[in-house]
Order: sequence, then C-alpha cells, then structure tokens
Amino acid sequence: MVLTDTHTHLYYETAIEKRVELMERCKQKNIGRLFLPNVDASSVPMVFSLVDSFPDQCYPMLGLHPCSVKADWEEELNTIQNSIDQHKIVAIGEIGIDLYWDKTFLTEQVQAFKKQIAWAKQLKLPIVIHCRDAFNEVFEVLQQEQDENLRGIFHCFTGTLEQANQIINLGFYLGIGGVVTYKNAGLDKIIAQIDLNHIVLETDSPYLTPVPYRGKPNESSYLIYVAQKVADLHQTDLDAVANVTTANSRQIFGV
Repeated sequence: MVLTDTHTHLYYETAIEKRVELMERCKQKNIGRLFLPNVDASSVPMVFSLVDSFPDQCYPMLGLHPCSVKADWEEELNTIQNSIDQHKIVAIGEIGIDLYWDKTFLTEQVQAFKKQIAWAKQLKLPIVIHCRDAFNEVFEVLQQEQDENLRGIFHCFTGTLEQANQIINLGFYLGIGGVVTYKNAGLDKIIAQIDLNHIVLETDSPYLTPVPYRGKPNESSYLIYVAQKVADLHQTDLDAVANVTTANSRQIFGV
C-alpha cells in the first residue's frame, strides 16, 4: 500500500532532525509520495531543500499563491519562472484566487492565475488550484481557459456537490484533506457521493489537521486519517482508497 499526499508544506520545518522524524513517520504510515507546492519566490529554495534531501519521496511544484499576489506580483512571477526554467517540476501550483482575507488585489490575482495557467499549458503540466471564497471567479477563469491541455487538482475542496460535479466535468480532481474528518463541515456527506476515481488525498500540512489531532500542527503522516475516513464513507478498506487515489495522482502528475 502506498498513500500519496498531493499537497503538503512539510518544508516549513527547517530543522533537519525534525524533518527526518516527519519523513520517518510518513514511512511508518505508508505515505511514500509527497507533493510540495511553494507559495512565493522566497519559499522556492525551501521546497528544493526538502526535495534534495528526499528525492525518492518528494516532488516539487512551483507557482504564486493568490495570497502572495501583491503590488510586486509580476516581479514575484518572474523570479518563480526563472526557477521553473532551472528545475524539473511536476505541476504549477498552488495558484488561484483567494477572497477570504483580502479583495484588494482581485484583478491582479486573476491576471497572475491566467499567466500561470499559460505556463502550465506551455510546459504540459497540471495546475494545483487554491480557491477560497472565490469559486465563481475561479470557475469563470477555468471556463475561459478550458482546452485539452488544462487539467489538475482543486486543492482543499470544501464546496457543494454541485460544485464538485462542475469541477469533475472540467476534468479536474478533488483534493480531499482533513476537513472531511470534521463533524460539522458537511464534506463527508458530499465525498460519500463522489466516485473515488475523481479524488486525490492531501494534508495541506501544517494546516487543516484531521481528527483526532485537530487543533495541533498537521503533518503528512496524518494523511492516514483522511484516507481512513474516505474509506469509511465509501464502505471500503484503506488499501482500496490508497490504490485508487495514488493511481489518480500518477495520472495527474505523470510520476
């Protein structure tokens, strides 16, 4: 059994000994594949530091997080693009639109989103989408950009069944994390109705920690609790969920 964490910021832990411990706990839980999105230009070296330390388990993705889109967004994008030119990556991400914290740079967020979608198409890579309080805005961009080269993951999906089906109909996968374990979130009822062939698993560590560790820092080894919850919802076993979701991740990322 191999589980895949399609979205983790495990590289935020910079102490080497603690990193080794985090990765060892992943190994103990059969989480053998970790996909790392940066958030801005300054986090690019952090991603590659972890990839260099664990090249058989960690895979880099690069993009500009919508919350990092500020007045200097074009300069940030240029720096990230230079890194993409110098490294092998498996996706553009995480990118998208976030209107939860600040709507000041909505126009710039849309521009940055579209520019990075163009990168992905040119490089024939998937995109990993961050969407918070902005489903309609994100979906409008995707409809405008839709073609045979547009594909990827809707990271941290917490929307409605209708939104889930809209995403699936665009050919995207739903990234399911710790929220599915939260009693009152309602995501469990939706995921129970979604075929496993449209789902990948993630932690978004150190955020969105699943039950039973909710309220504490998340880590990739906790993916096991997300996977078990999805298995319970689909009345199947952990092996089946691991096999399908890891196969889905291979389909998306090509590795």
